[in-house]
Amino acid sequence: MHNFLKNETSPYLLQHADNPVNWYPWCKEAFERARKEDKPIFLSIGYSTCHWCHVMAHESFEDEETARILNQYFISIKVDKEERPDIDSIYMSVCQAFTGSGGWPTTIFLTPDQKPFFAGTYFPRKAKYGQIGLQELLLAICEKWETDRKTLLASAEDVISSRESEEIEEADVRLMETAFRHYKQLFDSKNGGFGAAPKFPTPHNLLFLMRYYERSGNKEALHMVEKTLIQMYRGGIYDHIGGGFSRYSTDDYFLAPHFEKMLYDNALLIMAYCKAYQLTGKSIYYGIAKATADYVLREMTSKEGGFYCAQDADSEGVEGKYYLFEPKEIIQICGEAEGRRFNQYFDITDRGNFEGKSIPNLLKQNNKEEWIGTNHFDLLMREGGRTVGSGRVATIIE
Repeated sequence: MHNFLKNETSPYLLQHADNPVNWYPWCKEAFERARKEDKPIFLSIGYSTCHWCHVMAHESFEDEETARILNQYFISIKVDKEERPDIDSIYMSVCQAFTGSGGWPTTIFLTPDQKPFFAGTYFPRKAKYGQIGLQELLLAICEKWETDRKTLLASAEDVISSRESEEIEEADVRLMETAFRHYKQLFDSKNGGFGAAPKFPTPHNLLFLMRYYERSGNKEALHMVEKTLIQMYRGGIYDHIGGGFSRYSTDDYFLAPHFEKMLYDNALLIMAYCKAYQLTGKSIYYGIAKATADYVLREMTSKEGGFYCAQDADSEGVEGKYYLFEPKEIIQICGEAEGRRFNQYFDITDRGNFEGKSIPNLLKQNNKEEWIGTNHFDLLMREGGRTVGSGRVATIIE
């Protein structure tokens, strides 16, 4: 079978151009073929720096047996969410409606008329840890498509009708109160943030709560914001060496991140920390915002002036390798006395806190903010230190 991605310009689509899966880009030819052959559509949405997109690609889309099933029973379409945010937005909301959450890679099954009838995110190639495997799922859907299509498509009609019946209420005081109560119920008073792991920064929620505080004077809203902003800064989700925030935390207390960095996350977090500084006058928020902006201008801006949209979580094929440290590495660069002080302050130990190495963090430092605003990047990346961007991939928005 011929793969139709080889002439695309998207970095993500080109990563799959050599897959044995007969991928189409999002195009009318794919849907016309699905209608002609009466086949369901397998839609996979991701982007070039997504760790779990890479994992699913290696496990399934480079696998000959999985490709055989897809090529025989489905029309397969690949979409780059950075290239087609319109498509991503539609089907991410579908995924959330089906599963209660979302993420990438986004996996959607459609009719030839683009009606979704099943959705999820990452699936392993074979079933494990109680999660259905992609091959098993594909064969089950294929069987249902042939023998009980009416039942299979009933879910599609339910999702579409529920979406069409939703009415957007005017953003009045009552709606803001409802939203505040929702965030209050989800707020983690011990660790900051909302809900359980994985925890995303969700700066738009923090900006809403600060706006709500300005209008209502409710100090509890501001408290939730400050607790979250400080906890994120102290944790490993914030890069204490180079500045900037990772995509999300894999734990409840913001220590171990998914190390990928996104432009839009950092842009919105700069806004959130600046707003907190405006409301409180606390210099720590200004320092964090400035360090994050410095990171974006240094590492996510091309020499032509464009912005890179993301940095890969993987370095030299290992997730987070670029961001992990050992005590001896710091001492070698900073010297014995300053290195030991640095290691103690940022919790860099022989035992480590992430797979035998250490993510720099301030979670054990209580209220001390001794080095806020200090540019540790220049110190640790100078001659004898690391190479800036070593092993990482940045994707540019033209």
